Formats: sequence, C-alpha cells, structure tokens
Amino acid sequence: MKKKFKLEDLDCAHCAAKMEEAIKGIDGVNDAVVNFLAQKMTIDAVDDRFDAIMEEVKAVCAKIEPDCQILV
Repeated sequence: MKKKFKLEDLDCAHCAAKMEEAIKGIDGVNDAVVNFLAQKMTIDAVDDRFDAIMEEVKAVCAKIEPDCQILV
C-alpha cells in the first residue's frame, strides 16, 4: 500500500533525509520519500501491517524532528 502524507513544521532538508533513511529501515517498509520542499512524505509498506508501521514511522520522526507533525 502506498500513501502520501502532509508534513507540518519540518525544519531542514538534513532532517528530512535522516527521517527518510530511518523509515526505510523499518521492517515492512518497501520505500519511503520525504520531500522537504513540498513538506510531503510518501510511504510504501505492506498492507496488512500498515497501521502498525505508521506508528513506528511517527515514533522515528519524533526522535529526529520533534516539532514535525504527520497529517493525514
């Protein structure tokens, strides 16, 4: 399943790159793209665990960029 999310308060391109790499390392994630300029994130992950994977994504993003919000 592939979904796009809007990001709010993502402050720097370096943090976006770190978030992207960390998300790609989560089990079940096929691909991830974090676009700093567009303030968007695309996650491609296995369907049956997508909600659980998104919880891990939120936790990883909060560690790297605490102010960043992932909007549905």
